Amino acid sequence: MPRPANEVLIPGLATGIGSLPHTDARAAAAVTCEATPRLPAAPQLPNRSPRESMIAQWLGALAEVQVAADGSIRIERDRSAETLTPVLDLGAHGGLLAFCDLLACRSEPVARIKIQMTGPLTLGVALVHAGLPAADAFARAGDAVRAWIPVLESRIGTTLPGTAALLFLDEPALAVWRDGDGPIDREAAVDALSGALATIRGVAGVHVCGGGDLRLALEAGPDVLAVGVSDDLVEDGGVLGRFLDNDGWIAWGAVPTDRPIGDSADPLWRRLAGVWCELTRRGADPIRLRTQAVITPACGLAGHGTAQADQALRLADALGDRIHDQTVAARLTLGA
Repeated sequence: MPRPANEVLIPGLATGIGSLPHTDARAAAAVTCEATPRLPAAPQLPNRSPRESMIAQWLGALAEVQVAADGSIRIERDRSAETLTPVLDLGAHGGLLAFCDLLACRSEPVARIKIQMTGPLTLGVALVHAGLPAADAFARAGDAVRAWIPVLESRIGTTLPGTAALLFLDEPALAVWRDGDGPIDREAAVDALSGALATIRGVAGVHVCGGGDLRLALEAGPDVLAVGVSDDLVEDGGVLGRFLDNDGWIAWGAVPTDRPIGDSADPLWRRLAGVWCELTRRGADPIRLRTQAVITPACGLAGHGTAQADQALRLADALGDRIHDQTVAARLTLGA
């Protein structure tokens, strides 16, 4: 049976979100395990191989999709009836495989990990851009995601028995629905994302990046919502508050990935605390904001240097420590 988020997650965890810049898969796996040890993330490494980019990595399982050496895709429509073949291989999934191998060799098992794959809306948009009609594109994208999820969960269960998994569906394409330009209507988009989330046996998350439609993501019913920290979140304070009240968790993208971040967590903490204060004024529970919080970078780090990526993850972990300390202090004050 699936385990609810409150049984897997604890306040103040930090993890990666999106990609890393490394070309050495084992080195990338070591960085995420060392920088965010309480919730290490399987790295996605598009600089190591174009086949590990977020579209090619997953659509290659569809028989009608041909992946070129540069990671671009081409459709052969006469093969769409052939069986899906989701197979983890070193070319497209080197980061994930190195991550699993590294953790499997440890004497102490890790309690929980975070993994991710591209969600059905982003894959559907990619297939539309490749020439498929929208209805076919999103049907096949959904097929691909639902076929991949048990493969990923089986790999974790086999190599890391007893380890709980938080699986995020990465959906940068949610930005087009926020702009009102989605190639399928909003209700169909919610159904597509909800159907994929329902396949996940572990804790299910959605990553909303770059001003995406977080309300659509929440309607699909994730256990965890990953979203970049910005003042714009205050506009959605009511829905975020209700999500927390229903035991949802938020992965706060509190470490910016679009500008220099420095060496101190202090300014990042002040920014996060400021957004929390505004959300509290809009009705969000201040305790739940902290006790149902995970910290991440805002988005992927493939465009950064390896040292910068390492620093971003370590700052996320430092912010997570502060949340953990506040949560412990609050529980002591309340006599819990």
